[in-house]
Amino acid sequence: MPRSEASPASSVDDDYLIELEHALTRIAHLLTRARRHGRTVAAAGVTVDRANVPLLRMLADSAEPMRMGELAACLDVEAPHITRQIQRLERSGYVERIPDPDDRRAQRVRITDTGRATVEAVRAVGRQHIRNALGDWSTEDLRQLAALNHRMVDDFLANAEHDEAADRK
Repeated sequence: MPRSEASPASSVDDDYLIELEHALTRIAHLLTRARRHGRTVAAAGVTVDRANVPLLRMLADSAEPMRMGELAACLDVEAPHITRQIQRLERSGYVERIPDPDDRRAQRVRITDTGRATVEAVRAVGRQHIRNALGDWSTEDLRQLAALNHRMVDDFLANAEHDEAADRK
């Protein structure tokens, strides 16, 4: 949730915020490098474009098939972009389109068993990368890191929603 001016974070020395921003920039760079993706998919034994991994992960995590518009909104991209991605993923056998039971004119996208296996293979390699990098961390340190990361992401998402709502006014 967005914080008020009197919140603890507003009184934090900017040096800490600069360090946090620097660390986040570094991790974002590490996680999105094309070379890293190439090594990950090679180790996973799959062939999937880097741009399609977030889409496949979202579908794998969804309890229900999703509409194209939902996918576009969640990934913060335009609908035509999602349509092109889904077409390529469908041709490769990673997803399938099915009728929307709530709207005969619409379709939903469902991940296939091949798509789900691909996501799990990529995730397994990702977990191994984390295990290798943080192998000497204690279980408690890892628990705290996970909890703080979840809290940070939740707060960033809430702040983004607040900003978007303000933009619509």
